Amino acid sequence: MEQKERRVGTISRGIRCPIIREGDDLASIVTTSVLEAAEFEGFEMRDRDVISITESIVARAQGNYASVEDIAADVKAKLGGETVGVIFPILSRNRFAICLKGIAMGAKKIVLMLSYPSDEVGNELISIDKIDEAGVNPYSDVLSLERYRELFGENKHEFTGVDYVQYYGDLIRECGAEVEIVFANRPQAILDYADCVLNCDIHTRARTKRILKAAGAKVVVSLDEILNAPVNGSGFNEKYGLLGSNKSTEDKVKLFPNECKDLVLNIQKKILDATGKHVEVMVYGDGAFKDPQGKIWELADPVVSPAYTDGLVGTPNELKLKYLADNDFKDLSGEELKKAISESIKAKEDNLVGNMASQGTTPRQLTDLIGSLCDLTSGSGDKGTPVVLVQGYFDNYTN
Repeated sequence: MEQKERRVGTISRGIRCPIIREGDDLASIVTTSVLEAAEFEGFEMRDRDVISITESIVARAQGNYASVEDIAADVKAKLGGETVGVIFPILSRNRFAICLKGIAMGAKKIVLMLSYPSDEVGNELISIDKIDEAGVNPYSDVLSLERYRELFGENKHEFTGVDYVQYYGDLIRECGAEVEIVFANRPQAILDYADCVLNCDIHTRARTKRILKAAGAKVVVSLDEILNAPVNGSGFNEKYGLLGSNKSTEDKVKLFPNECKDLVLNIQKKILDATGKHVEVMVYGDGAFKDPQGKIWELADPVVSPAYTDGLVGTPNELKLKYLADNDFKDLSGEELKKAISESIKAKEDNLVGNMASQGTTPRQLTDLIGSLCDLTSGSGDKGTPVVLVQGYFDNYTN
């Protein structure tokens, strides 16, 4: 019997799951939820489907939580409990404010140094146009709080309506610590105020730490080194510490999930046993994309995917159809064009790096691309689909 031509490429489906609690058997719940969705919705599992699980339910099943008191104890032990320079945090009530609470409880004075005009992931304190207008050089100029207010006044975040300078200052004072706020982009600027420094940047943390050490800081600790081991029996993350954590309650954080490669392999095996299909499985957090309106680069987690099966290693290896159509086969159309392009795809090399026919295809890690698709599919609100099934991602024009 002649096989019907498929008319659909990639499909991304949010899969509804029960609410996950600490200690739940996540591998069984995810497998059952995906297979039941397939049965109810009338689709079939295929080889190379991708099952993606949001990091929050993995951490929840692991019970990976810590209190602000746990954070305070670790900060005090590692940074001395006196004056601590806290530099380059992101502006976020969910991501950083709760951590700042614990940090402030572990010190007598916090010198908070904010990068400007925006934080590392693009949350604006002030617009770059206002900086230009004021004649300020953000690469070299250090601004006191007084000078910042004099030049720029009060600035509320476009989407949240929060003046983060005021918010963070008040929060530190409420936790019983003194606070001084400065604005600078050179890490070593903090050393005029404090020699024990907690650098809170995510993706630039290794560079910041290197610069501070070379400039003579007494102690430099990154956020990935706070709660990288249990404190008083708390949760922890050996690799990322507080990075990737989220507010859980007013005095508790949910940490990024600990080692979960065994989880993705377990789900892969369960699906193989149940269906005979070899799927890929990954855990994902934030996607990696930029919002053109708010200018926020989404990735506040240290990585998009902390664990994935081996079939998701690498980058896409694709040819650009419109390049082939406009160049190599510009004189062909209809069935002839379809056949020529299909032959090119079938004959493509395993590594197209440098090949002009692959220009304009997305040179990013598969896990970053698929994780972004899944983050947009599941959303961060009330959709109730913490598992996403992506089908046809590895198909091409010839399948």
